[in-house]
Amino acid sequence: MIRLKENGFTLVELMIVVAIIGILSVIAIPRFAQMLEKSREGATKGNLAGIKSAISIYYGDKQGIWPTTLQSFSGYAFSKYLDNILAVKVTGAFVGGTSSPVGSLVTMTAASSVPTGSGTGWMYDSSYGNVYVNSTVTDSRSIPYSFYGFE
Repeated sequence: MIRLKENGFTLVELMIVVAIIGILSVIAIPRFAQMLEKSREGATKGNLAGIKSAISIYYGDKQGIWPTTLQSFSGYAFSKYLDNILAVKVTGAFVGGTSSPVGSLVTMTAASSVPTGSGTGWMYDSSYGNVYVNSTVTDSRSIPYSFYGFE
């Protein structure tokens, strides 16, 4: 009587494969979350650059006058330079227990004021045309979000 060789994996081989997949997922999932937050940081910096460009074009067109508001709906002079205010995308994931600055709300500020806490959206200084992320929470490199655009 000739026995044919059985094909397939043994239980031990399957358990080893499951253990390897488990170890890889424990390592990969936190790295994936970090990469997501770093991409949000890049998106926030890109949105900030777009807002600053629109402010600079306004400043040039109006011969040295900064926009008084960044409101971009009809009736405001700034709407032809920027259709809508793009949102802050960062979530503050690298600093536990802080509020997320996500949002597109623009807070107006007095001359030379800078963000001092963990607010949301953008902060705009109309006396100098400066725009900040309205939060001092730090990013993946321990740089406060409010420094974006000035590094």
